[in-house]
Amino acid sequence: MILAKIEEKESGEDKSAETMNRVHVTSKGTSTFICPDCNNTKLVDVSKYVNLNQTVTVNVKCPCGNKFTSSLNKRGQYRRNTDLNGTYSLVAQGNTANVGLMTVCDLSMTGLKLKLKACRDLSIGDLIRVEFYLDDSHRSFIQKKVTIRNIRPPYIGTEFLPREDIGRSLGFYLFFS
Repeated sequence: MILAKIEEKESGEDKSAETMNRVHVTSKGTSTFICPDCNNTKLVDVSKYVNLNQTVTVNVKCPCGNKFTSSLNKRGQYRRNTDLNGTYSLVAQGNTANVGLMTVCDLSMTGLKLKLKACRDLSIGDLIRVEFYLDDSHRSFIQKKVTIRNIRPPYIGTEFLPREDIGRSLGFYLFFS
């Protein structure tokens, strides 16, 4: 049985996000819930919640008796939470400058969320080069050019350039590891 509870998201407060599962909503308005105890799965139509501008928290009771809470992730692309250290540099007129340390907090097929170790003079629309190693079995090296789409210090949201192929290593990491 699945019960949905719609909550207003209060600024600066993330209600137990670390203990709550995030469930991706597909383009067809469905989500797959997975019981953390028995790994039982259930595909559920959640389309009635997709257009709400609020956080939707779902209480789930599995047939095994386990009760757990999930949050619906309504983003267009699946995002994987990460904690990958690396470096970035501003690309201006073909030259690199303004080098700094960063952490990749999450990644998707379209971009990255970065946490900068020190605030730098960066602006929306700037082109930066990011370099980091995945925590996969091959410790794959990733080097990509991205455009800054939003800035909320110390975090910046970036988007891969249209001509930047996501690459085999990053694609496999996102969906299979």
